[in-house]
Amino acid sequence: MENYTIVIFILVVMIGLSSVADHIKIPYPVLLIIAGIAVGFIPGLRPIDINPEIIFLIFLPPLLYDAAFNISFKEFKTNINTIATLSIGLVFITAIGIAVVAHYMIPGMSWPVSFVLGAILSATDAVAAMSITKGLGLSHKTNTILEGESLVNDASALVAYRFAVAAVTGTAFVFWKASLSFAILMAGGFITGMVMSRILAFILKRIHDNRLATISFMLLMPFVTYLIAEEIHVSGVIAVVILGLGISRFSNHVFPEQLKNQSKNIWDIIIFLLNGLIFILIGLQFPYVYKSINQADILPYIGYSLVITIVALLLRMARVFLQKINLQKAFQKGKHRITEAALLDFKNSLIISWSGMRGIVSLAIAIGLPTNLTNGSAFPQRNAIIFISVVVVLFTLIGQGLSLPWIVKKLADEKKS
Repeated sequence: MENYTIVIFILVVMIGLSSVADHIKIPYPVLLIIAGIAVGFIPGLRPIDINPEIIFLIFLPPLLYDAAFNISFKEFKTNINTIATLSIGLVFITAIGIAVVAHYMIPGMSWPVSFVLGAILSATDAVAAMSITKGLGLSHKTNTILEGESLVNDASALVAYRFAVAAVTGTAFVFWKASLSFAILMAGGFITGMVMSRILAFILKRIHDNRLATISFMLLMPFVTYLIAEEIHVSGVIAVVILGLGISRFSNHVFPEQLKNQSKNIWDIIIFLLNGLIFILIGLQFPYVYKSINQADILPYIGYSLVITIVALLLRMARVFLQKINLQKAFQKGKHRITEAALLDFKNSLIISWSGMRGIVSLAIAIGLPTNLTNGSAFPQRNAIIFISVVVVLFTLIGQGLSLPWIVKKLADEKKS
């Protein structure tokens, strides 16, 4: 009953602050995070335990499905080269880069533990980026790349994380086995999503005249698809993404406009509530993680977090601008079927680079770290990993979140002049 009261209180605070954010011109995710931190420091407030499995099940499927359903399939296909580069290649580059920095910077952090931290912080959270950039008038290309990246990079990060944790627990890392496992997870998720989208399409063709039943099936299927995929040990993330993309194409031919609008209104409310809860929960976790760390280590850990944040941002900027150059060269040579629409300019590249914020997936993975190893000993530097992960998430969401609208506005003003 007490947890129920806390959840209702959080929802009330979230809705109130979201309306306030519009008037004071601060991105509402940033305001919600700050409010969450403030609420978390209220004396006597019991910690809110976040089960990572619940986060993955409740938050990921609807958010991924909504993004995939609303993304322009044509734009997605046009920019698939950039999306794949950011959502797969950059994830592993970032994991390695953060691991190297953490190993040499943080006292006593072994290579396997460093790679765990790198994997946790390797994927960006486009939910945060899209929430902050909403209404800023970004191009369809930029939105599509950011959304497309978020549809795949969670799966890449989770694979990197699993192998990093296995290394900590003493399991030997074999590159070809890791690559094969990654391919199976992705391919299995793709096939599962395709099958489930066909099943849903088959059902909706026969019941689309019944609006309530149609919308209910569309709300339920992302959760069912995710559960089935995870149960057969393939990527639930990819399965839900493929489901969303498949039903998006199917809906254009079958659903009447009124049904699509009604469905969109319901989804908008659900996504708003989930997004708000995510940012409040991120803020709420900081006070409890803060109290679990030795006070003498707080400032050094915050310093490590700042360095890691900068390193991740620089790696992202370098890879995005290198992609810009590679696309231009490929287009000029007429190779790889790169069209002019797929090219990146300076404005798109800078906004995409600066939108690399971390969020709920990094937080959930960090909190989900095992407490003990298989031999019964404590997971090395677990509290340090969680604290640094939460602080990096806060640095990116507040720092980049507050500055991103200013950058977008500045670029728009320069274009006008």
